[in-house]
Amino acid sequence: MSDSAAAIENRPASIAVDFLARVTATPDGEAYRFPSPTPDGGEEWKSLTWADTEARVKGIAAGLHSLGVEPTDRVGIVSETRVEWVLADLGIVCAGAATTTVYPSTNADEAAYILEDSGSTIVFVENAAQAAKLRGERERLSAVRRLVVFDAASGGTAASEDTAADDDWVMTLEDLEAAGRGVLEKDPELVERLVAAIDRDQLATLIYTSGTTGRPKGVRLTHDCWAYQAAAQSELAISDGNDLQYLWLPLAHCYGKVMISGQLRIGYPTAVDGRIPRLVANLPIVKPTFMAAAPRVFEKVYNTVHTRAKEGGGAKYAIFTWSVGVGRKRVRLLRAGKQPGLLLTVQNAVADKLVFGKLRDLFGGRLKGCISGSAALSDDVAEFFEAVGIPILQGYGLTEASAGSTVNRLGDNHIGTVGLALPGTEIKIAEDGEVLLRGPSVMSGYHNNPEATAEVLEPDGWLHTGDIGEIDGHGSLRITDRKKDLIKTSGGKYVAPSDIEGRFKGLCPYVSNILVLGNNRNFCTALITLDADALAGWAAGNGLGDLAYPELVAAPQVRTLIEGYVEQLNTDLQRWQTIKKFEVLPRDLSVETGELTPSLKVKRVVVERTYSGLIDGMYEGTLVT
Repeated sequence: MSDSAAAIENRPASIAVDFLARVTATPDGEAYRFPSPTPDGGEEWKSLTWADTEARVKGIAAGLHSLGVEPTDRVGIVSETRVEWVLADLGIVCAGAATTTVYPSTNADEAAYILEDSGSTIVFVENAAQAAKLRGERERLSAVRRLVVFDAASGGTAASEDTAADDDWVMTLEDLEAAGRGVLEKDPELVERLVAAIDRDQLATLIYTSGTTGRPKGVRLTHDCWAYQAAAQSELAISDGNDLQYLWLPLAHCYGKVMISGQLRIGYPTAVDGRIPRLVANLPIVKPTFMAAAPRVFEKVYNTVHTRAKEGGGAKYAIFTWSVGVGRKRVRLLRAGKQPGLLLTVQNAVADKLVFGKLRDLFGGRLKGCISGSAALSDDVAEFFEAVGIPILQGYGLTEASAGSTVNRLGDNHIGTVGLALPGTEIKIAEDGEVLLRGPSVMSGYHNNPEATAEVLEPDGWLHTGDIGEIDGHGSLRITDRKKDLIKTSGGKYVAPSDIEGRFKGLCPYVSNILVLGNNRNFCTALITLDADALAGWAAGNGLGDLAYPELVAAPQVRTLIEGYVEQLNTDLQRWQTIKKFEVLPRDLSVETGELTPSLKVKRVVVERTYSGLIDGMYEGTLVT
């Protein structure tokens, strides 16, 4: 058995063990860095050592124990990514309980559903506004005994006052930790006993992911899933104890969650700040050596850099274009297994001095690479960053496999693929081309949903991903398509088009067909066709009765009409599901044109191919991946 295989095989039962071992190994080392407000209204970055972190995590774990939390009990977290999220999650883990993650942007009804379905008994909330949101659903949350607020002063004055008036249900994080310290004074070894009692097959995390229709499904991830991820990451040699990670990803998502697993085993510090508007400003301050992101972040940088270069005009734009061309040529030679000649090497050094070095400074100047996941990354974007000197290592995974299944390696980055399997993970391609996964990272099933579990998880452990792919000669996985209609935006969010399409048909009496688009794009759009007869009646009453159908659907009044229904649809959707742009087609879809089946089902591939120019036009000015 290789050393790598042995490390995977001999992993602990839980990352709680990794955490306590890390504290013992480097108690004075920096663990977390986070922004903190200053009296003058600004902010500064503060740090926690591993010993500091241990004290807070143990306080939270013991505090939860004092509230009656037992092993496998579910404890929710409804918050933006911040250091308290990490501390609360580690406290839950060290108490032997299981974290239920909820996006702070999730509306009250769906948040209540997730907490109710999971059976969560305690819920951490970011601020008074989140507490107020849940209070409106309190009748449904009969199992929730207490809300614990990270930052009671934020979230609005009215929400803060409302929360303060309801102290039988709400407490602060400080009060929870104080209660925990009191417990530990009487029983100093409590947390160590709780950690030692954790079984690797015990539930550790419930993450709810969107299905094709209806309510989201709760993915059950065990303690072993995260312990495996920690062990596998430590064997990849992408990061070491001298690195600094910048973590802004939503920790309610498995992609963000997995990025706090390897850290415990490897020991590098992590700067935590989930405020996306602060991302660009933070990078030169934090100066990370690596970070993970969804493709949309890299797309934004790519678009911004190119736009500003064009605006510079003249010589500046010419130098930029020349430099990028040189960099891309060098990258393509290296990918082909060839070495650049002397001339190209000199040219690249000049390009680096004039352009690439300045671009790296935007990221803090120390990035040795980034990890991209949650959706497909454009080859053009990946090649651009490789040329700049910031390789983007595309990876692949899904919530049902605790986020990480494959990833490219530093020095062995195969652009266009999602890399090699993590050590300990098996991949095979089914007869129909579907990618199947098996290994310690795979979920134990969907919570309270054995039927859905049986649809994707074979008795022998193989997980059906719903993605179509192939394995190249290097052994890297390439994802080529989705098996089902479920689409994924470039921000990593799943969207069920059939659900949205059905909702729109229920709202708009003039629609004939609607096709929601957005797979690997940065927002959702739609192609809409209208029912000629229904529209004719509306036209007659609005002074447009003399127009033929193609003229009618092109009329500004009709667009305004349909826009109103789209806006109505968007009010009941999550932000990432909303339709940002739409086009009304000049004719309806038909069986004769091959756009509908004989049973009148839309052939998505045919429609998208027929109207590819119109679709691309809706994304003009943004990168289309």
